[in-house]
Amino acid sequence: MAEVAFIYPDSEWRQRTEGGWDAAVLENLVRELERGGSTAMMIIDGGRLAFSWGDTAYKSSIASVRKSLISMLFGIHAEAGRIDLSATLADLGIIDVAPLTAEERTATVRNLLAARSGVYLPSVYDTKRGRPERGNHPPGSFWFYNNWDFNVLGTILEAQTGENLFESFAARIAAPLGMQDFSPDDCRYQHGPESLHPVYKMAMSARDFARVGLLYLRGGRWNGVQVVPEDWVRLSTQPHSDLGGGRGYGYLWLTAEANAPKDLLSIQTPLFYASGFGGQYIIVVPALELVVVHRAARVDYGISHIRMGELMRLAISARSNR
Repeated sequence: MAEVAFIYPDSEWRQRTEGGWDAAVLENLVRELERGGSTAMMIIDGGRLAFSWGDTAYKSSIASVRKSLISMLFGIHAEAGRIDLSATLADLGIIDVAPLTAEERTATVRNLLAARSGVYLPSVYDTKRGRPERGNHPPGSFWFYNNWDFNVLGTILEAQTGENLFESFAARIAAPLGMQDFSPDDCRYQHGPESLHPVYKMAMSARDFARVGLLYLRGGRWNGVQVVPEDWVRLSTQPHSDLGGGRGYGYLWLTAEANAPKDLLSIQTPLFYASGFGGQYIIVVPALELVVVHRAARVDYGISHIRMGELMRLAISARSNR
């Protein structure tokens, strides 16, 4: 794709003024959003704002979308040589409250990014439901959505780069993208007795989510600048683990094949997305040049994945074929 054809927002999102969207269907989408659970939703079509509802500037917890965002930083730092993805936990001196076994210490940074560390220790914000017994799966051999992996990645990033995670995101992602609302002051670490590795919690707005989605739609490029390496965008959003039924997991991003039977978010064309509990979504549909974001400020009273699929399909139905 020729970069001259790419459209990016300035200080504000540019409105799509030409046709291509069914106003009656979008009005129905508004009615559905007003049923409750949602705080904001945006649709970006070819770099322009096609639909906006709710308080898109309101900043709230992004839940597990944080994992997809740290993936971006790993791509940047790996290309610069500050992080070696093949380094093991032993190489990096990673320890925890419970000592790691010799086998667990062979897990690599790449294994953690793919949620395949094989380290099944308690974590802050524990994912103990379904967690395998220690030693059941060697590193790299088995996918498990493991907050231990994700939290340790935060520790590794700071130790290897010498940068605070939140300041790094502000300088390397938020500033180049011209994010309107992000501030490191809206981020914090949450510690707990279960582990030495804290959760990195972030708050962001829907309209800043949309900039992340457009960045990845454009292969990591923003207004002529390669913010995230193009190869990393491709690598992190392709399935390294087959989760069954058309679902996949890359490097902290989820994927869905066209009409994936086991992912009720899926549509008639492949997509990839960042997902957080309660209805936090950045959804990228490359073939349609679309980004869809959704926010729910009260995660415990947000929306389900099934509900997001309903909203997603309704939104797509408003788009005319062109």
